[in-house]
Amino acid sequence: MIRELVKIDEKLCDGCGYCIPNCHEGALQMIDGKARLVSDLLCDGLGACIGHCPQGAITIEKREAEPYDEIKAIQLIIPKGKNTVVAHLKHLRDHNETDYMKEAVEYMRVNKGSLPFDLNEVIREMHRPKIGVMQQPHAAGCPGSQARTIERKPAMTSTPILEPSQSELRQWPVQMHLINPAAGYFKNSDMILAADCVAFSMGNFHSKLLKGKTLAIACPKLDQGMDNYMQKTTHLIDEALINTLTVVMMEVPCCGGLLQMVQKAAALASRKVPVKKMIVSVEGEIIKEEWI
Repeated sequence: MIRELVKIDEKLCDGCGYCIPNCHEGALQMIDGKARLVSDLLCDGLGACIGHCPQGAITIEKREAEPYDEIKAIQLIIPKGKNTVVAHLKHLRDHNETDYMKEAVEYMRVNKGSLPFDLNEVIREMHRPKIGVMQQPHAAGCPGSQARTIERKPAMTSTPILEPSQSELRQWPVQMHLINPAAGYFKNSDMILAADCVAFSMGNFHSKLLKGKTLAIACPKLDQGMDNYMQKTTHLIDEALINTLTVVMMEVPCCGGLLQMVQKAAALASRKVPVKKMIVSVEGEIIKEEWI
């Protein structure tokens, strides 16, 4: 039977992750920085994800897909590498399609010599629980919104903390929709543009990043009007003459839209400003920092 399924052009996909939460069937996942269709079985072909792709990387194609054939599916998935195969197998398992999962594993056992990866590693990875993530039988959607528990060691201190840490916030408001790029405090400042969740993850956000800087916050996944954000950022570069702009994002894929917005704004600006990218883990650690 010929039916419609989504098709992703990996050359166009920039890994923003916007399509993931809009695939309600959970057929799409972020693998190796790219959106991938991990299960034909779950794709309804309605294309709910298409309108959420800013790069136009998702289209609908008609191809043979019914009745579902796990052997054909795994043959298409194997060339995409170990991580995509693991995601596919976990997807089948989590949706109680254990017969298909066993069929795929048996096919790979028979053809073990021609696989571009170690099958034993695939099987171990498939059964390994994800550290810090609460496992849910039908979990799907944005990887950045998966529930997780963060375990921390108690702080070791011999003296009680008598005073709270001092706030380093120099201006108000801070939400990107509300800030005025013409406000005097932005003039010639070093500016932080942080994703909403950053300050809640980093216990030392004020002392380590914010001290001596101006601030704006935004959520590229939930906020509306990103074009307005881009215009304001361009004004901050050209009119407020900010010295530097540090974009601080969480490690989750959907946060990447904040940096994309800044890069577009910087390209439109008439002057150049140094831009730094900083990635923060959900545990509150800076895991990547570079000037771009």
